[in-house]
Amino acid sequence: MTKALVTGGAGFLGSHLCDYLIDEMGFDVVVLDDLSGGFEDNVPAGATLVRGSVVDHGLIDGLFDEHGFDYVYHLAAYAAEGLSHFIKRFNYQNNLIGSVNLINASVNHDVKRFVFTSSIAVYGTNQVPMTEALTPQPEDSYGIAKYAVEQELAVSHEMFGLDATVFRPHNVYGERQNLGDRYRNVIGIFMNNLMKGLDLPVFGDGEQQRAFTYVKDIIPGMARCVNVEGARNQVFNIGCDTTHTVNELARMVMDAMGTEATVRHVQARNEVKVAYSDHSKFYEVFELPSDRQTPLAEGLGFMAAWAKEAGARQSAAFGSIEVEKNLPPSWRAVVAGAVDEAEEGKR
Repeated sequence: MTKALVTGGAGFLGSHLCDYLIDEMGFDVVVLDDLSGGFEDNVPAGATLVRGSVVDHGLIDGLFDEHGFDYVYHLAAYAAEGLSHFIKRFNYQNNLIGSVNLINASVNHDVKRFVFTSSIAVYGTNQVPMTEALTPQPEDSYGIAKYAVEQELAVSHEMFGLDATVFRPHNVYGERQNLGDRYRNVIGIFMNNLMKGLDLPVFGDGEQQRAFTYVKDIIPGMARCVNVEGARNQVFNIGCDTTHTVNELARMVMDAMGTEATVRHVQARNEVKVAYSDHSKFYEVFELPSDRQTPLAEGLGFMAAWAKEAGARQSAAFGSIEVEKNLPPSWRAVVAGAVDEAEEGKR
């Protein structure tokens, strides 16, 4: 039986990928996850969960020795673009060094394909729609780390023959997203706040444009890329083509949840204003029609139904801020543990 390692498989995107690999492709799946952002309940019954971190190279080497993986799907990361400016050491240790540990083990054990989940954060402020032909110009530490891993995979192919497929997804949402995360995933934050009776915080004027992507639209391509010859050693944008502003999103989330709230504009943060990508390369290589995309209102309905059943969640504030200069005030209050009802926007 084909054996795959899925890092971050207890998380949002990773757990959906595990479902597909097991149910649709018949893979034997081992999940490596430290449960810092995921939940054991997300791991499908057919997968083997190993609790641990990609930073632990000894653990990784032992897993490869034991299982002899055919494929590696690397999704484990702390994906917080804006916060990454203030947690640089943590970001590079987990998102870059952890990835290198997996690349080393994959080379040493002759893995057939290394599938890496990168991000459109590698593009930075660039012409839109962003295409794979553009020169990446990441503007945050998260994007820099992701691009560095992409480059490591390229040189590892040239040096050692390790084949890889890289995906650059964007603004993915859906069931099992970590609703309690205070720093990332705006849809999860909005839904969680609505269930807790809080306002919806929006950075700046809310006119940031993003193409929000329903998780189940991208999982089949990511899973099946190992069987697509044209995907070997290629980079693909993957996600939705239709853009919405954050202001529009706030209205649509309230409609999906059936709950009204005040949209509270807070100090703008340093972020790319307009970010969406072109997916024509993916459609061409994978021979998929471009209309297989869940409309945002429909996808939000799916996620809202799940969120109501799951209930509001509370996660601890990130406790290891390394640089406090220019930290957004709303995040500073959370980190300091000084969030009162006014800061949280309690109604």
